[in-house]
Formats: sequence, structure tokens, C-alpha cells
Amino acid sequence: MKLASLKGPTRDGTLLLVNSGLTRAVNTDGIAPTMQYLLEHWEESHAKLLDAAESLECGNERHAFDFQAALAQGAIDAPLPRAYEWLDGSAYLTHVERVRRARNDKVPESYYTDPLMYQGGAGSMMGARDPIRAKSEDWGIDLEGEVVAITGDVAMGATPAEASAAVRLITLVNDVSFRKLIPAELAKGFGFVNGKGANALAPVAVTPDELGQAWDAGKVSYRLVTHINGKWFGNPNAGDDATFSLFDLIAHAARTRELKAGTMIGTGTISNKDPATGYACIMEARVVEQVEQGEPKTPFLKYGDTVKIEMFDHQGDTIFGAIEQKVVPYP
Repeated sequence: MKLASLKGPTRDGTLLLVNSGLTRAVNTDGIAPTMQYLLEHWEESHAKLLDAAESLECGNERHAFDFQAALAQGAIDAPLPRAYEWLDGSAYLTHVERVRRARNDKVPESYYTDPLMYQGGAGSMMGARDPIRAKSEDWGIDLEGEVVAITGDVAMGATPAEASAAVRLITLVNDVSFRKLIPAELAKGFGFVNGKGANALAPVAVTPDELGQAWDAGKVSYRLVTHINGKWFGNPNAGDDATFSLFDLIAHAARTRELKAGTMIGTGTISNKDPATGYACIMEARVVEQVEQGEPKTPFLKYGDTVKIEMFDHQGDTIFGAIEQKVVPYP
């Protein structure tokens, strides 16, 4: 099952059911008005949505509309327009290792058994066609391509196995970072606030069964393909080189508190050991260039630059639709 949200009439948007080809969508008002409502009433709404999805797939929904046209017009919101919590881990320690090596530092041994995680802002998630807005190019504007799990309720102290049952939906995120603001912020000894911008989700979130065998033990074994200004930037496989699964990260987040339905857990920047797979964030490319060439070459994003992040199945079909954003000045 594939789900999205139409912008309006409230900040939580209007829940949409989308067909497998991401071409047609239908309003689900009679079942669940918003994504948050669905997540909080999953058991009673899920079966009804499955019936509606079958009808949509067969072309029997009279009120279906052109999903791609709505997306192109900027009418599609993030699948979950605002979340109770956005908790971002760091499952791919290759990313951390490269950043640390650039400053002649090593990754502490504890990082391989105890995940890194920060709590970010989720009061307004951007739609996949919404622009990346910043007041200054000097902030060091960066993208970060990740996989995200959207959960139901999770009990405090849940094990990874118990956390697996709480995964309701999977999607992609561009975790926007302002790299030049981060060092001074982290030096204070707390976490990210100003160094992280508003994030954008892919147009569609899918139930794990849509991923088939590529959904394996809390990892998604498909490549995340990123382009900057139309130029290929990377295609690391999200199932490779992950020290922690999404199940591990959810359990880590729930260690000392309950997680409520509508919590989003991110994998952190997808990164593979094989350098031929490229990158899912500019900072990682820059630190590799620093080590190998003596100085970073890849510039951070500037006004007018475009970013495209997408994931395809083995038949070459898009799974979540593409995050396509342009960098613009904040008005």
C-alpha cells in the first residue's frame, strides 16, 4: 500500500491512497482523514484501506485524480506533514569514519554497539517539491539522503524484534544540513538545532510489504540515487554496510521512553565502503577529497542549485517518487 498527503485544508493535510505506479490517487476521507489519524487508528483503518487500494489498482475508483500532475503543481505534501518526533540515527559508520579521518580522529569503539542519534525538528516536514530555503549560502547548505521508518506506538524498552512490529511505513528523507553552522553548535556540548534545516520527505510512504525481499531485517536493499544539478552524485545501496538496522535504531530511541504513533526514525546518511557508489551528502565527498587530494573540491549548495533523491526497485520503477528540490533564499 502506498500513501501520500495532499496539502490542506489543515497543517496535517489530507490522506491519499496512491496506486502502485504513482499515477493515480484518491482521497481517503471516509476511512482516515490524515496520516496521523491512520497511524493512531491503524488496526481499524488498515483493512479498509487495503480494499480501497485494490479498487484503485483495478481502476474502479471514480474520484481518482492524476497524482503526477498534483505533484508537479506542488500540491503534494510530505506523507506525514508534521510528526511527533524526528529521531535520526547513524547506521552507516562508513560516513562517520570518513568524517573523523579527515580531522585525524578515530571512531570510538562504543559507536559500533551503541548508535548515534539526535532529536530534530519535525513540526513542519517539507513536501518533495518544496524548495530548500536558507537565509544565506554561507551556511554551507547540504543534502543528506536517508531511509525513514514511520512507527506506530512503541513501548519503553522495546527490543529490536518488538520494534519491528511497530514499523508502519517506509519513505525517504532529505535531511537538510547547514554544515558551517554545525561545528560551533556542537562545541557547546548539546545537539543540532541551527545546523539542521527543515527536512523533505519523498512524495509517497509505503508499507514494508511493498518492498518485497528488499525489506530484510530492518534494512532496505535498494540503491539511493542522488543527482545535483542533473549530474549523478551517488547510488549507495541502503542495505549494505549498515551497522544498525531500523529495528535497532527504534529500540535505541525507545530505551528510556515510549514512542507515540507518528514517530519518524532515520537511518542517517546512506554510505557504502565502495567509493564507486558515490555519496548521499556533500560533506562526505568533501572529506574524502580533503584526505585524497589535500583539499575539498565539491562545493556546498548555492541558490538555484537542484537536488534529486530517488530509489528504484529491480525493475527500474520508482518506489517512493523523487525528492526534487531547488535551493532558494528565504524571503
